[in-house]
Amino acid sequence: MTMVSEAIVLRKQGGPETLVLESVEVPAPGPGQLLIRQSAASVNFHDIYVRSGAYQTLPLPGIPGLEGVGGVAAVGAGVSEFAVGDRVAYIARSYGGYSRLRVLDADLAVPVPQGIDDGVATAWFLKGLTAQALVDNVEPVHAGSVVLAQAAGGGVGQLVARMAKLRGATVIGTAGSPEKAAIARAAGCDHVIAYREADVAAAVIELTGGRGVDVAFDAVGKDTFEGSLAALALKGHLVHYGQASGPIPPFDLSRLGARSAKVSRPFLWPYIQPRAKMLSASASLFAAIAAGDLPLTLGGRFPLADAGLAHAALEARAAGPFVLDC
Repeated sequence: MTMVSEAIVLRKQGGPETLVLESVEVPAPGPGQLLIRQSAASVNFHDIYVRSGAYQTLPLPGIPGLEGVGGVAAVGAGVSEFAVGDRVAYIARSYGGYSRLRVLDADLAVPVPQGIDDGVATAWFLKGLTAQALVDNVEPVHAGSVVLAQAAGGGVGQLVARMAKLRGATVIGTAGSPEKAAIARAAGCDHVIAYREADVAAAVIELTGGRGVDVAFDAVGKDTFEGSLAALALKGHLVHYGQASGPIPPFDLSRLGARSAKVSRPFLWPYIQPRAKMLSASASLFAAIAAGDLPLTLGGRFPLADAGLAHAALEARAAGPFVLDC
């Protein structure tokens, strides 16, 4: 039996106008699956890359969106971990998040504790897991670490800054506007550099007494990569985890030799597999949110039909994060 619902269907890559709300058929959940009645879906830069064609990872026509939060409306055969009415969050690499109803493999879902708003849970789930993986696994941050968080007023950037500070690091953040600089300071940055006005590397070297940073977390990409690289201390690590300003040009690895530095390009998925790691990481994240260690807000909520407006706001670097109310 199928049901009729609504979803954003991407039929061709392009601008925000390509995100169109359509009627879709949703099947009943099969074995090992859940039917989710979604309350909110998150809007991420990954979604923009998919919509624009920078990432060719969603077969068209398709429903974009990696993550959402909602209630379990039905369970398929063999599902024992969840019941109808449970509230869950998920990340689905097969997409499908921009929808009111969706079928999801049960092993992708995690429970959401009471007391956490649906919008906050979905807006910060992927970002929070990403930031945790960056500061705990990709380059473990500890007391005494000196960290550069590029775009520290952005979604993941502010979480990287806050989590690094909670772990005892000195955090230097960058921001592209006074509004984002205020967010970076609120996230715990010890220093904030206006990266559109100042030479970031020179400012970092001055702030650190000529030493540089142990790790630069950089999701901006083309516009900031050289500054991040020049800001590294000896044996420093440039973690290039996104490309909001575009991909970096071809890079000569021999340039790293002068500082015995390293550059990595991590993705989240290997750090939250197998399922036990996903459950542990999500429980840790939600516990930190519930405890107030990560006082998170939303930059805006948009009706599902206005997904294009949410994309336009994110691309304009408006203070997010943004969610779609389903």
